[in-house]
Amino acid sequence: MPARPRQVFAFSGVLNRPPGEKRDPAFLEYAVSLAAGDGKKRVCFIPTATGDSPSAIEAVTEVFAGREDVDFSVLTLFTQPSVSDIQAHLTAQDVLLVGGGSVVNLMAVWRAHDLAPVMRECWEAGVVLAGWSAGSLCWHRGGPTDSFSDSLAVFTDGLGLLPYSNGVHDSLDDQPRRRVYREYVASGELPAGYATEDGVGLHYIGTGLHEAVAMRDGAQAWWVEPSPDGGYHDKPIPPRRL
Repeated sequence: MPARPRQVFAFSGVLNRPPGEKRDPAFLEYAVSLAAGDGKKRVCFIPTATGDSPSAIEAVTEVFAGREDVDFSVLTLFTQPSVSDIQAHLTAQDVLLVGGGSVVNLMAVWRAHDLAPVMRECWEAGVVLAGWSAGSLCWHRGGPTDSFSDSLAVFTDGLGLLPYSNGVHDSLDDQPRRRVYREYVASGELPAGYATEDGVGLHYIGTGLHEAVAMRDGAQAWWVEPSPDGGYHDKPIPPRRL
């Protein structure tokens, strides 16, 4: 049997939703569709970035409730792991979904539980690694974050499975994320990388970008790199509409 490809699906969720609009499951469904095989898919949600928030768990659980084609589980780490053998549980999955929140706290807790090598093992074995916001940044080398304060700061402590930086929520008008991300790339504090506007995701196979996808019309991804004059150059990546 051929080896499963290494895959990451990293996306920006939609922060500014209209009142009453529920979480769009399109990206979660897309992540599951990337898993190899035709049988029941084992999907584990990891809400570490919100401190295992019950509301975050409820929102994702609702998407998969009653599904006969998905064996859904949740890995919590507060106040202790919810499974006796984290490595065995995660490597047995087809898809890992990592929620948004604080990427700084996410990585600190994962490293305290020695999860960095486990995540790499899962990736090498072909488990689909997916996530939004903090759960997008974590697979890359880093990106701008508001984990420390309301002001954006540079984060460079990601897992680095993907050798790029990552800018999430690149379309927000009420936060200077688009400008700050490009400033960090221009200064060399972050390497070149990919940014996603709200509702846009990046599907990597190996360490290369396979395609960008979107669940909203008009939104897109960007490639951002430093320019010789000390500035930056960014190139739009039109996504495929799901």
